[in-house]
Amino acid sequence: MRLVIQRVTHASVNIEGKLFSQIGKGLLVLVGVENGDTMEDMEWLAQKTVNMRIFDDANGVMNLSVLDVQGEVLAVSQFTLTASTRKGNRPSYIRAAGHDLAVPIYEKYCLKVGDMLGKEVKTGQFGADMKVELLNDGPVTIIIDSRIKE
Repeated sequence: MRLVIQRVTHASVNIEGKLFSQIGKGLLVLVGVENGDTMEDMEWLAQKTVNMRIFDDANGVMNLSVLDVQGEVLAVSQFTLTASTRKGNRPSYIRAAGHDLAVPIYEKYCLKVGDMLGKEVKTGQFGADMKVELLNDGPVTIIIDSRIKE
């Protein structure tokens, strides 16, 4: 399971020209689920998402989490995070989990993060053609892969 976490001042998802969801200060999280991913992977990444200290404290040091700053989270499913680019110029998505695995893990990730934050996680729509807008703050972008836990 892979996440791209971006610290944002705001972010939104539009589907078919209509606003679907939006957040203010917080995190935009792109979520990619691979074949073989487990609920343990989801739990580990949910903890990392909520506790990652990437917001500035009073001294301008990245020392606070999204929980500490009472920020929001927008989680968007993105199977392209599972792309393999080792051969040729066309990415392969063979490692991407099918709907039967990816949807439950993505939905439980959103619920788990929401439970830890004490507020609803805003989402995109699984499988939809989404237009995601954001203002990356910093910029701060972190990539986490549950298969690399060192």
